[in-house]
Amino acid sequence: MAEQDAEETSAAAATTPTSHHQSIPTGLTQDEFEELKRFVTEFHTYQVGRGHCSSLLAQRIQAPPDVVWSVVRRFDKPQTYKHFIKSCVVKEGFQMTVGATRDVNVISGLPAATSTEILDMLDEERRVTGFSIIGGEHRLRNYRSVTTVHGFERDDKIWTVVLESYRVDVPEGNTEEDTRLFADTVVKLNLQKLASVTEGLAREP
Repeated sequence: MAEQDAEETSAAAATTPTSHHQSIPTGLTQDEFEELKRFVTEFHTYQVGRGHCSSLLAQRIQAPPDVVWSVVRRFDKPQTYKHFIKSCVVKEGFQMTVGATRDVNVISGLPAATSTEILDMLDEERRVTGFSIIGGEHRLRNYRSVTTVHGFERDDKIWTVVLESYRVDVPEGNTEEDTRLFADTVVKLNLQKLASVTEGLAREP
């Protein structure tokens, strides 16, 4: 028992908080990042150690934040902007509250088939949402993601910055770099499509 406690203490001590608040994500200005740092520290910080991988990505969108949030918040409709999702099924009587789950089918060609995911957080006022993968046929073990939506207004211009971060286990046989490259690519493509979809919505009369 003492040995097990020592191992657990050692494992806990081996993790450190991520430092996403120290590096400007690609595509953001220094001014934007300075304004967002406190949100990065609050919502996009994870405990990571050997065998873990984490990243923070950003997307600037030429649409008001309420339009962007209206799409991001829909835990039951991720396929609206997530490239690799073929379909999403929720239980009868689904309510969009923390603890709700969804079953996602992934398009062919990826090292995944299905994913069962749980809604970890949904703050409508601050525009924060997050989910974890809790089952399915895929390689992303202990994947947890947080997305925050932030409005900016300068010189009569309004735009939005979306931050998305994740933490995931590095699969056996993969490197941390390979895992981050794969996950970053998926998130980047999703955020680019989110921009396209919501900028289109914002242009509608």
